[in-house]
Amino acid sequence: MPDETIDTLVIGGGQAGLTMSHRLKQRGIAHLVLERQRIGERWRSERWDGLMFQFPNWSVRLPEFAFPHRDPDGFSPTSAIVDFIEAYAAFVAPPIRCGVAVTRLRGNDSGGFIAETADGRITARNVVVATGPYQRPLRPDILRDADIFQVHASGYKNPAQLPDGAVLVIGAGASGAQIAEELARAGRRVLLSVGQHSRLPRRYRGHDLIWWLAEMGIDQRPVEERGPSRLLPVISGAHGGQTVDFRRFAAEGITLLGRVSAYNDGVITIAPDLAENIGNGDAYYATFLAMVDDFIAARGLDCSPDPAARARLPDPVCLTTPLCELDLRSEGITAVIWATGYGLDLNWIDIPVLDANGAPRHRHGVSDVPGLYFLGLQWLSRMKSSFLSGVGDDAADLADHIAARG
Repeated sequence: MPDETIDTLVIGGGQAGLTMSHRLKQRGIAHLVLERQRIGERWRSERWDGLMFQFPNWSVRLPEFAFPHRDPDGFSPTSAIVDFIEAYAAFVAPPIRCGVAVTRLRGNDSGGFIAETADGRITARNVVVATGPYQRPLRPDILRDADIFQVHASGYKNPAQLPDGAVLVIGAGASGAQIAEELARAGRRVLLSVGQHSRLPRRYRGHDLIWWLAEMGIDQRPVEERGPSRLLPVISGAHGGQTVDFRRFAAEGITLLGRVSAYNDGVITIAPDLAENIGNGDAYYATFLAMVDDFIAARGLDCSPDPAARARLPDPVCLTTPLCELDLRSEGITAVIWATGYGLDLNWIDIPVLDANGAPRHRHGVSDVPGLYFLGLQWLSRMKSSFLSGVGDDAADLADHIAARG
C-alpha cells in the first residue's frame, strides 16, 4: 500500500471503531478504519468458551442497530455478541482494512498525524484511537519462580485446558468470580483470592441492575462526578444471571482467600484482608440497595419488596479462620488463573499525550493535541462510556467535534 492521505483515521475495528465509522459516515466525513487483526478480535480470541455477556439482552444495542434475541431478560454467549458485531459491521459498511497494525503514531509539520504501518504511512488530519480499555493483560510476577501452569483470564478457555488438580484463581472481579464458579461446577477444587471489589445485585425488586442504572440515571453520571474508586462491579450473566455472593461460593465448596502477597519455595503468603474485602463488598451492595429503595419511595414506583436480596448466609470457616499461607504441593494446586485485569498499551503513540501511567490525557475523549481523540475507554465521558450500548453517544460527540474543525 503506497503512502496515502485521509481526513480522519480510526484505529481499532471493535465496537468503538465501527460506531465511530458510523457516526463519521452520517456526517459525510471521509475516513479509514484500521484493525490489526479481525473485526472484534478480542471478543473472538480473549474470552473463555463459557462466558455469558453481563448485560441482559434487552439492553444490548449499537446506534440504529438492535440486538436480535428471543428472551429480553436472558444473557447471551460470546458467540452471539461476535455475530452481532459482525452484523453491525455489515450494516455500517465501514471503509476498513483488517490485518493492518499501526506501529507508530506521530505528528507531522502541518499539524496532522502520520500513522506508520507495515504497509506504509497514512497521513491524517484527525485520528481517533478506538483500541478499547482491555489491551494488555495484567499479571503480577509474584509466582514467576513457581513451577506450575499459569494463565491469564484472557487466555483461559475451559476447565479441560488445565491440568488435573486444584485451581487457584487470583482476582475476584467479574471474570475471576465467573471462572471460579465454572471450575467448581466442573468438579474442580477451587481456591479464590478475593481482593477489593464492588459487589452489586444482578436483580432487585423486579428489575435487572442495568435497568436500575439507567432508570436512576447513574449510567449517565459524568466522569467529573466519579468517586475515587476505580473498581468495576462484580456481576455475572452466567446461569440466567445471578448475584455474585462469595458466601454462597464458599457454601458450594470454593475456598476463599485474601490477597496473594508473596511467594517463596512453593508457599504463597496470603494477606490478612479477606474479611475486610468481603465487608467492603457487602457495603457497596447494601448502599446500592438503599439507593434503589430511596428512589422507589421518592418516585412512588410499584415495585414489590425483595427481602431475599438482603438475606445473608453464615460466614464460612474460610472467612472466620482465613488461611495465611498456601502450600501449593500439599494443597494439590496444579494451575493458577490470573484474573487480575487489564491495562492500556499506547506506547506506540509518539505524541506527548500520555500521563506517567501511560493513560491518555483527554476531556471526554478530546485530547490536548488538536485532532487527536480517544474512544471506548472506561469513564471516557460518563459511566456508560465503555458499555457496548454507551459508546454511540461518545462517538457522536467526537464526530461533531471533528466536523466542527472544518
